[in-house]
Amino acid sequence: MRNRWGKLLALLKFQRIRTRVLIAMIVISLPPLFLLGYVSFNTAKDTLMETNTQTNRDHLTASSEVADLLFKNITNLNFAMVLDNAIRGDLRLSGQIPDSEQAALRMRIQSQMQKVMNNNFLDSRYVESVCLYNLDFDAYCLGRSDDAGIYEGQEKRETIQRENWYRTALKAQGRVVFMGHNVLESTEDSFSSVKLYRDADNIEGETLGILVVNISSSIFDQIFVGAKSFGGTYLAVDTSADPARIIYPLKADLVPDLKAGSLGAVLDQLTAQGYLTSAYENYTTQWTFLHAVKTDMLLRQSNRIGVFTAVIGALIAVGAVILAYFISGGITRPLLRLKKMMVEWTKGARGTDQRFGTDEVGLIGNTFKRLAFENEELNHRLIHSTLKEREAELRALQAQINPHFLYNTLDSIYWMAKIENHQNIAKMAISLSHSFKLSLNKGKETILVYRELQHVDHYLTIQNIRYNHRFAIHRDIEESMMKVEILKLLLQPLVENAITHGLEPRVGPGTIWLKGYRDGDYLVFVVEDDGVGIDDMEKTDRGYGLRNVKERLTLYYGATSSFELTSELGKGTRVQLRFIPIKKEWMPDA
Repeated sequence: MRNRWGKLLALLKFQRIRTRVLIAMIVISLPPLFLLGYVSFNTAKDTLMETNTQTNRDHLTASSEVADLLFKNITNLNFAMVLDNAIRGDLRLSGQIPDSEQAALRMRIQSQMQKVMNNNFLDSRYVESVCLYNLDFDAYCLGRSDDAGIYEGQEKRETIQRENWYRTALKAQGRVVFMGHNVLESTEDSFSSVKLYRDADNIEGETLGILVVNISSSIFDQIFVGAKSFGGTYLAVDTSADPARIIYPLKADLVPDLKAGSLGAVLDQLTAQGYLTSAYENYTTQWTFLHAVKTDMLLRQSNRIGVFTAVIGALIAVGAVILAYFISGGITRPLLRLKKMMVEWTKGARGTDQRFGTDEVGLIGNTFKRLAFENEELNHRLIHSTLKEREAELRALQAQINPHFLYNTLDSIYWMAKIENHQNIAKMAISLSHSFKLSLNKGKETILVYRELQHVDHYLTIQNIRYNHRFAIHRDIEESMMKVEILKLLLQPLVENAITHGLEPRVGPGTIWLKGYRDGDYLVFVVEDDGVGIDDMEKTDRGYGLRNVKERLTLYYGATSSFELTSELGKGTRVQLRFIPIKKEWMPDA
């Protein structure tokens, strides 16, 4: 068995790389394309049906809300008739007065019924007729003849009392009940609401008659007007009837071959005929609103997606074969050039004119060329590196000599000034020497606070000699801060800036206040002067001193640090530094 598999694999193992790549790309690309088409078709189909079902349910919900509003108007009409005192009083008299007065009573009741409809601003567009019956089933109607319709006859009382709609009205005990048909006529273009007419003045609610409102089925055109624009068929089904009664649409517009039955039977018939259905129960009537749409019509777009996917898949497959042919050539040609270059290298050739692209094979080829070149340059670089190291050592020694020479020179100037009794020159020389030492700080980035303050003092000594002691400084630094290490040259540049731009332009003496205190984990330094102030704050961003301090503060202490600058023209300038010191060893001997 193994030998057979081995022989089969040997047959499939092509010697040329280009053939292998071509076959591999075809095998890898084509099956996923067809699988993608199949999955896309079914996914689009399922998504479309789910979306349609949810959308139709939303439309049915909205239609049901519209129906509740319209049927509430009918309900309000019923209650307005029952609560009217004049109608209720005349209805009590209807069975007690002689026949000679019945015509006048009928006209009075009809007139009052019309007034109720007019005075209560009731929408009667879809009300075909309103009939009020007393206990003898004498009719008082608006919109139709004063009779009992299909029940008119000698036994109309007994006939009506046997009807299901009448028994339903009695059970409802005064609640408005919507029936799925016209209870007075054999017609399909209207339906009725019935309500027991009870005496509102009687604590026991004595029954005085029954109120029937006949409603045009065209009301459903208003209920489903917004939903119809989305296609399909909308139905209203009275599920309380047995079998369920289809109230809307009329038979002429009904789904073909749909027979009456239970709600489940109606849904099964629609499904069997290839319809996708959605249902929603109306709150007011307890009827079920249905939407039905042909599945094949709904999936017409999905079927087009399947066809398009197949066509696109076929085109991509052809393109993949063509592309695989050129790509395989693009892979093998650089490999052949790489092979030729490596063979030439082994024969001693160091220069090559082979060019490679930027893909993986090209990266290998270019890397090999670079390695060959670097190998040639290695000895030169080693020699150059050795020379650089010597030069760096010499520069390091020179860097040590230069400050030492400067210190000695300043010291010589100091003693010469002392000998010649030039005290100011001596002070300037020694202050400059100490200031220079503090600036260098043996190459360290940080300095103790007290040493930074010494730097400030030396700088002020030099400036007061220059300006005949015009500048005074008041320091208020917490003693515990003296041993803390901070970034060097934070305070001296601020004092220098205060003198140069604040106090020097001012006429007369000037004062600098230097404060330092702790605020929780933060150190806060404030440098304030009573100089001329800053007229243009944008100049501070273009200058060197303040910008340098601000940038170094942020770089060294991070985003938690802050640099605040405020100034008032003619009154002075204030700079505040706030930062958390980096934990380092304290200097107890400071």
